[in-house]
Amino acid sequence: MGFPARTLREFLAAPVGGTLELGGWVEDVRNLGSIAFVLLRLRDATVQVTAKKKGDEALFHQLTKLTRESVVKVTGKVVETKENRHGRELRPTGLEVLSPADTPLPLGVIDKVGAEFDTRLDNRTLDLRKPAVRAIFRVRHLLETALRRELDGRGFTGVQTPKLAGAGAEGGATLFETAYFGKRAFLSQSPQLYKQMLMGTGLDIVYEIGPAFRAEPSDTVRHVTEFTSFDAEVAWIEHQEDVLRLLEEVVVGAIASVRTQGKDAMEILGVDYKVPPTPLPRLTYAKALEILNQHGKRIRDGDDIDTEAEKILGRAMEGEGHEMFFLTEYPTDVKPFYVMAKPEEPEYSYSFDLEFKGDEMASGGQREHRYPVLLDAMKRRGLDPADFEFYLDAFRYGMPPHGGWGLGLDRLVQKLLNLPNIREAILFPRDRNRLSP
Repeated sequence: MGFPARTLREFLAAPVGGTLELGGWVEDVRNLGSIAFVLLRLRDATVQVTAKKKGDEALFHQLTKLTRESVVKVTGKVVETKENRHGRELRPTGLEVLSPADTPLPLGVIDKVGAEFDTRLDNRTLDLRKPAVRAIFRVRHLLETALRRELDGRGFTGVQTPKLAGAGAEGGATLFETAYFGKRAFLSQSPQLYKQMLMGTGLDIVYEIGPAFRAEPSDTVRHVTEFTSFDAEVAWIEHQEDVLRLLEEVVVGAIASVRTQGKDAMEILGVDYKVPPTPLPRLTYAKALEILNQHGKRIRDGDDIDTEAEKILGRAMEGEGHEMFFLTEYPTDVKPFYVMAKPEEPEYSYSFDLEFKGDEMASGGQREHRYPVLLDAMKRRGLDPADFEFYLDAFRYGMPPHGGWGLGLDRLVQKLLNLPNIREAILFPRDRNRLSP
């Protein structure tokens, strides 16, 4: 059993004068009385089927009654024509309607009139038939592939950690709790604890690209409930700077790869960008407070940097030619328990955020590998070590110094393509108002 041609390459490769079977969606039908044109959308292009009433009136009427977005298989002869942008068209000899589309369509695929974003998401299957929407996911695929390649080439092992756990990586109200055979379980916020546990094994340079969940009631253009996290952890580091150098090489290398391999998709989207030069600037928390103060934004030393402050810092750094930079040495108290405090200034930590166009892309740093210190950090934050016994056991039996990061893949795609909403970068987004489709 053969498949019909479904790509432009297959259509162009067919010999002129030969018979070809094309499978696709009916994009439009134009009936001019004695001649009709059916625009058939293949996987990656639209081609023209031209039918004359005089040749086969029954087939002509069948073609002209097709509804938009119906799935059809058209058999015909490949004919050269200068009027068509592909230099050829199909003259039909047979038609099989595989799946007729209802009318009216809830969402136009080729119409110039825009639709509400919720309408698009409610009808995501139709929305994804638009070349510009599909191009986003082509870029996303290339970016994920490039990130994997960057780490694979450095000897990393890709892993998969549990998405159901008995404790959260950060605790707090952002956990989704679920019943688990009479026990309490939580959807994973992050693979953080499991990544660190692996640092005590022979798998001491690992990464994971997978789902994570946060029960944050946020209604913003950069937050969702289910997101894709790109995490890595590395053992035997000497300083947080080892992690910074690795992350900037991996991310910038992947961005450069996408710019080369994704030209067609970015052309459809009308997007181009400059690859950030490395090394990326390192902006300390203390210096960031100085810049914010100069711009009229006052944050008390020891407090976290909020969204407004991030935007201000992003604009300030962009004014100096840096769209991407590291924000380092946050106050220890605003970071999770597993982040290492600076020995000489324990109120500050070996931590960082990777900032891009005014938004946080990644968070990471050097982890606390010393069991007594880690235990004390948990207690100071009001966490019960008994809830984390599975995690702490790995540190009781020898743990090398290590560090890593967690990066939001969806957000990186959003900022790279200048998308107005992070949900544009997710096939079927989930937030507190959307659980379907």
